[in-house]
Amino acid sequence: MAPLPLVAQAPRRSGALLEHFARRIRLRAESVLAPFGLRPRHLIALTVLQTRGSSTQQSLAQILEMDSTNVVGLLNDLEAGQLIERHRSPEDRRRHVVVLTERGAKELARAEAALAAVEDEVFAALDPNQREQLYNLLVQAASGTVDSSACTEEPPTC
Repeated sequence: MAPLPLVAQAPRRSGALLEHFARRIRLRAESVLAPFGLRPRHLIALTVLQTRGSSTQQSLAQILEMDSTNVVGLLNDLEAGQLIERHRSPEDRRRHVVVLTERGAKELARAEAALAAVEDEVFAALDPNQREQLYNLLVQAASGTVDSSACTEEPPTC
């Protein structure tokens, strides 16, 4: 994909650039995940289960910020592929607990390797240190906290 033209008079806003890179990554991710029978939303759910362990469907819906009806459809897809299992909660039989299967963990690892290649392609112009810095800045922005070590103003306002 051709680089974005730089316009000297344009305000320095990150939103449009982030959207551009998100779109490039999303399009490439969809194409590399398709052979796995996965979509990005499937991968996110599998990653949450791997990171946090088992979860109730309701809790998963909150974490994924999805309507519970849509989460059921998502989990149906993953269960059909034997990537997750759902069991009744022993504490509350009305609730389902979702668990990542061994097969799900293996498919997630394979998909993550494919996605790493996508990031290598999209961020090829950045060296490893710059990629790490970008990642850390995005994590900081997502958490809503300020890294005071990066701030040189007194008193800190950044």
